[in-house]
Amino acid sequence: MIQQASRQQARWPVDLADDPWLRKSFDVLRSKWSEVPWTRLGRLDTRQILERSDDELVSIWQAAREWTSRAESFAHHGWYELLYREQLRGRKVLDVGCGLAPSTLFFAEQGALVTFLDIVESNLEFVRRIARAKGISGVSFCYLEDLRALEELPRDYDFILALGSLITLPLEAARRQAQALVEHLPPGGRWIELGYPKSRWVREGKLPFDRWGAKTDGGAPWMEWYDLAKVELRLAPARFEVVLSFEFCGGEFNWFDLLRVT
Repeated sequence: MIQQASRQQARWPVDLADDPWLRKSFDVLRSKWSEVPWTRLGRLDTRQILERSDDELVSIWQAAREWTSRAESFAHHGWYELLYREQLRGRKVLDVGCGLAPSTLFFAEQGALVTFLDIVESNLEFVRRIARAKGISGVSFCYLEDLRALEELPRDYDFILALGSLITLPLEAARRQAQALVEHLPPGGRWIELGYPKSRWVREGKLPFDRWGAKTDGGAPWMEWYDLAKVELRLAPARFEVVLSFEFCGGEFNWFDLLRVT
C-alpha cells in the first residue's frame, strides 16, 4: 500500500507507453547523470573534467582509489571489491551505468573483461581515457542511447553489475531495461546489484519517488527502493537463485547477488 500510494503521487515526465525503447526516459536521466558520485566527499561532472589532461584525470581517479582503500570506506566499497576481485578475473563483465567506474575499472585492472555501459557519453569517455592512460586492456564501451544499443553486445556475459544504476527510474522502465539486459546473461551467469532498501525510504520520510531523488542524490529525477521481490519481478520470467541478499552500512544500501538458473 505504501509503495502504491507513493507511485500514485510521483510523476515521471515521460509517458512510458510512448517510449518503448526508453530513449526519452534516458534523455531525462542524461540531464542529471553526467554528475556522478565519486567519493562520499563529493561529485564530479564528466562534461567539465574532460577538459583536463590525461595525467590530471588519472590523478583524480587514483585519489579516489586511495580513498576507497581506507578503513573508513571499506564498509561502502572495499568489502565488495575484495570479495569479487578474484571472482571476476578473466570473466566477461557488463557494467550497467558505469559512471566513473570507481570499482569496475579496478576490476578491469585486476584482469576482468569489462564492457562499460552508460547513457552519458562523457562518462564513457572519462573511463576510456583512464583505461588507455593506465594501459588497461580487455575493456570495451557501449553508449546506451536507447535499448536498441544493447543488440550489439555479446550474449554470454558471466556477470552483469548494476551498482546503483537501475534504481534511478520508475519500476516499469527499469523492468524494460532489465529484461533487455538479462538476454545477455545465460544460465549460470550472475546478476549483481546495489540499491537503496525500503527501510531507508521509510526512514527518510516515505517521499514520492520523484522527490526522494532530490533527498538521496542531489536532484535526481527519480529514486526507487528495492527489495529482493522487486528485483526478481524485474527479471522474471528468468529465474535466479540467491547467492547474497542483505542491507549494509546501517541500512543505507542493499546488495543482491543472484545466480541465473533458467
